[in-house]
Amino acid sequence: MKNLFNLKFLAAALMAFFIFGTVEGLAQKRKPVLRKAAVKKKTTVAARPTVRLYTVERGERFRVRMNETINSKTSKVGDRFTTTVTEPVYSNTGEIVIPTGSKVTGRVDSVKAAKKGGDPGSISATFIEVRLPNGTRRAINGSLTDLDTKSAKSDNEGTASGDDRKNDKLIFIGGGGAGGAVLGGAIGGGKGALIGAILGAGAGLAGERLTKGEEAEVKSGAEFGIQLNQSISLPKFSGGVN
Repeated sequence: MKNLFNLKFLAAALMAFFIFGTVEGLAQKRKPVLRKAAVKKKTTVAARPTVRLYTVERGERFRVRMNETINSKTSKVGDRFTTTVTEPVYSNTGEIVIPTGSKVTGRVDSVKAAKKGGDPGSISATFIEVRLPNGTRRAINGSLTDLDTKSAKSDNEGTASGDDRKNDKLIFIGGGGAGGAVLGGAIGGGKGALIGAILGAGAGLAGERLTKGEEAEVKSGAEFGIQLNQSISLPKFSGGVN
């Protein structure tokens, strides 16, 4: 009898232990995990200062120097070349926006090689981009022109009206005493008329008769003008990247 009592007591103890342990385990499993709420940090973005732009008007001229040589015998349509600005360009309110040393990219639009005993060679070019010394770039629409602001005026078709001729497209054309390129005007597919300054070494006087059969060659170091056909806007040049 005593042994039976002991067995019942042991069974009851084991049952109680099992139930208690199970309940406690469930309670532990169900105990919620407290998590700290993530604190969002407010990021303050500083407003970028507004950059004031200044306008270079249509008709403004750049004085530039060739950085390489182009020749009507070897050049092809689409070829690009670079020139360097030799005098600062000012906005319409007097600020320097294109400093000396800026690069202007030119593009060959048409080219005609010289004919033996015939017409001189010619190169037609436009100017498509200016790059400042600080890396700033701007697309431009520029035409070849004379350095004399009174002798020719370009329009948005890349043509010019001089003192004595109208609607002459300005081109580089072969000629000059030493075969240097000159700034000429193609007149209805004719031989051209000199309306600018002779470029490069061996330069002669403006108005000198063209020599037939010579290639148009614009040598590195030759200077000429570029005229804007459309106005552009740039920040005042300060040396920083704009």
